[in-house]
Amino acid sequence: MRHYPALPVKVAAFIVTVFVATGLTAFNGSESYYIVGDRETASELEKLFDVLNNAEELTARDRSVVIEQIAANLHRAGRPERMKVFLTEYVEEHRDDPYNGYYLLLVAQHYDSNGGGPVARHYYERLLTNYPDLEVRGESIHFQALQRLVELTDDDQDRLEYYRRITEDYRDKVDLGKKYFYLARSYENIGLWHDAYDAYRKFLEHPESSVPGRPDLHREIEAKVSFYDSPRDWTRESLDDLVRDIKTALSRQSPNQLLRHRAKENFFAMSWEQQESDFNSRIEFDIGTFMQRRPVRYSRDLEISSNAREAYLRTWNWSYRINTWYLYFRRVDFPADPEIHNNWEWAGVYFGEQL
Repeated sequence: MRHYPALPVKVAAFIVTVFVATGLTAFNGSESYYIVGDRETASELEKLFDVLNNAEELTARDRSVVIEQIAANLHRAGRPERMKVFLTEYVEEHRDDPYNGYYLLLVAQHYDSNGGGPVARHYYERLLTNYPDLEVRGESIHFQALQRLVELTDDDQDRLEYYRRITEDYRDKVDLGKKYFYLARSYENIGLWHDAYDAYRKFLEHPESSVPGRPDLHREIEAKVSFYDSPRDWTRESLDDLVRDIKTALSRQSPNQLLRHRAKENFFAMSWEQQESDFNSRIEFDIGTFMQRRPVRYSRDLEISSNAREAYLRTWNWSYRINTWYLYFRRVDFPADPEIHNNWEWAGVYFGEQL
């Protein structure tokens, strides 16, 4: 439940004026339904309804604060259901009130904070569709609704539209890079690959942006975009064929033949202790100089730790300093191109014995 502010001086003064002049007015059956709580709360609700019914000269903004206070008192009295009824009935009976979208936002936020996600989503969508945007205390009601809808929806197409609206209409209110990342993910989920990678490129234009739990995200996306932009002609449908051709190149001590099978994007060479995202793992080196010193040997079979997604080939006799290298193979996870998706690539080298 959001925090409701105290009445502005103008509205509070008007309440006092009404009661000095007229005293409490009688309430009809509908309004008496909302006079609840302890004596103090009930008394305040009576006064607030009296102001609401007898203050035609109040501006829409002042009236909205009175309505907020009624809603807050109903909630404080332990009657949140009556609060929601009050706000939704008010919207139905006062269709021209410019703050109706805001009142529906209050209803949505209450359901949202109390586990009523599907109902909250209904009210968020209703205010987006049927009511113009409005700033209350410097906050856009549409922006608040969109921020929650991207979390509440389970429909990828709807989530895409919400992210698109946020990045186009409220770019000054958000971490734009972060939103472009999630927009790209949404495009991917529905198979719009060109749009997805355009959004990833926009994400990369915001190096200050971050996503919790993804400290190396920019490097990941750079690699992802580089792969998308590459010819991707080094992958092989068969792991057995790829490994056989690499063994042949090693047996012939042919660096050129060997390097034809290497991934042309994101190839790494590192120790087992390093992370693939480590900048030093991308440093280019001349593999041919190591092959020319003496014949490189290799295991007959792949390592037992290999599986359906990754594979390792132990090789040795490379150099006196680091004798053993493990050639690393992995399946290509790239649904944007069905012709190579799930193919295999020689993706990198691990130096030294397996840990």
